[in-house]
Amino acid sequence: MRAYAVQCFCEPVVPVERVDHRPAGTEVVVEVMRCGVCHTDLHLQDGYYDLGGGKRLNLVDRGINPPVILGHEVLGRLVSKGPDAPLDDGAIGKAFLIYPWLGCGTCDMCLRGDENLCGKPQSIGVFRPGGYAEQCVVPHPKYLIDVSGIEPTLAATYACSGLTAYSALRKVDIDKERDLLLLMGLGGVGLSGLQIAMGLGFRRIAVADIDPAKRELALGHGATLVFDPRDADASAQLAAAGGVAAAVDFVGNKATADFAVASLRKGGMCIVVGLFGGDITISLPPLVQRAITLRGSFVGSLDELKELIALVKSGNIQPLPVEEVPFDAVNDALARLRAGHVKGRLVLAR
Repeated sequence: MRAYAVQCFCEPVVPVERVDHRPAGTEVVVEVMRCGVCHTDLHLQDGYYDLGGGKRLNLVDRGINPPVILGHEVLGRLVSKGPDAPLDDGAIGKAFLIYPWLGCGTCDMCLRGDENLCGKPQSIGVFRPGGYAEQCVVPHPKYLIDVSGIEPTLAATYACSGLTAYSALRKVDIDKERDLLLLMGLGGVGLSGLQIAMGLGFRRIAVADIDPAKRELALGHGATLVFDPRDADASAQLAAAGGVAAAVDFVGNKATADFAVASLRKGGMCIVVGLFGGDITISLPPLVQRAITLRGSFVGSLDELKELIALVKSGNIQPLPVEEVPFDAVNDALARLRAGHVKGRLVLAR
């Protein structure tokens, strides 16, 4: 089969040939039809995360070494299964979305259903070969999600950007009718977050983005208030709207996190999702006096993905813009994403 791999960090993805996999045990093999192009793929291509202060988290220190076949938003057709895979033969030929955030399967986190928080992750497209390929191997059919009735290109995005936004928003504990929710950044995950927030019943949503086109996009998709966080009166706009009860930072750099935390009213909470990188400093007395909460949220669990797909099927979440790109144009897609020239999501399609 043909795949597209990072052979050396900081270099373009290249096509490689791999032997077709014959599934053993509980394994299943999916013929890839769609695979989302995600900002995490850029970090994997670069080989590091920016920790701020000139420090880096190098992926080799996490056990991630080239070649890496990227792609964790995978949707495809089930083509074969191992002898121990608990699936009816009738499942062969059907399309499924793959839950990619696998763990070791044996630790306490995994056993309680939080594989995304496992200390020994085995994520597809990160530690295991992903969906930038003609086939993707999944260790057990429990990770296959029925997305029948959802447009396939859109469905692929729910495995990461949708799930990441959904899991973060589930952690937000405010009055959905009256309190103000702030979303920082309207990239692919942020736009998905706006759609999901509305589907979950949040009624007052402010969106901050430095790109005027994305602010217009936010207004067109239901945002109550949009603004440029660099404007001198940005904080005053939020204060006039009653203050921010909760903020979700879909960018995750110093500027966005600092702004989000500073915007919180007393008792507010900030959830950081994005991985653009950097660091923040918080003075301890105001942390206590303002009684604010700062926490991170990393993708989501298998159960949360099932919940999200059920919510999508109910019709309560509007689709976000998606653009199909041929697999052979993967480097162009990564370059567009890196330059910030994407409105919505890019999805590799065949």
